[in-house]
Order: sequence, then structure tokens, then C-alpha cells
Amino acid sequence: MARLRDLVFDCAHPAATARFWAAALDGYAVAPYDDAELSRLRSLGITSTEDDPTVLVETAQGGPRLWFQLVPEAKTGKNRVHLDLLAAEPEAELQRLAGLGATVHARHPDNIVLADPEGHEFCLSPTD
Repeated sequence: MARLRDLVFDCAHPAATARFWAAALDGYAVAPYDDAELSRLRSLGITSTEDDPTVLVETAQGGPRLWFQLVPEAKTGKNRVHLDLLAAEPEAELQRLAGLGATVHARHPDNIVLADPEGHEFCLSPTD
């Protein structure tokens, strides 16, 4: 039986998008760069982690990892898959996410549809 390991986001700016999601999600952080990874990037001509074409965001709690990968094409439509986030105080969380760069796309009675700085839609709902 298969298990979920990663959620992968196509983006124009993987490092910036990874930082947004690491800050947005409780317990998640951009994976640290070790010497081997920095050497691998340098061998590809990449001298700054800001230009890394694949950035990993992970959690120590064992949840799915988030990968952000560089793609040449722009996002052209609505996500076919999106994340649903929960918050005890959705309006306060909305303000925090907006401060990180999220934008509101729609408000519904039971959730708010937002987009990250690259346009990936996600929902914010109150905890039950």
C-alpha cells in the first residue's frame, strides 16, 4: 500500500515560496543545507541557496514534506489540488498569512480561499 511522502509545488521562485510555507505551517521549516548539498549546487553553477531549483520544507513531526521545484512555465489556472489549513482564530490567522504575502481570493461561510505569493490556492477554515 502506498504512503504519502511529499507534496510538490511547481514554482518560479522555489526558495521564496518554500519560506512562505515554512512560516505559514506550524512545525515546518526549510531543510538545512549541508556541505554535500552546497557542493552539489555549486557543481551546477548555483552559488546561492536563493537560486536553488528544488527546496525542501519538512517537519520533525513526521508529516508530509513539501518540495518546491523550479519550472519554466507560469501558473495558468486553478490548482487541481490544494491544501486545507485549520486555525482556532481564522481572522487572526488570515492577517498573519497576509503579512507573509498571501492574498484572499474568496470568502465562504465555512472557509476563506487564499493564494500564496506564487498563486497556489489554499483554504483556511476554523477548527471544529
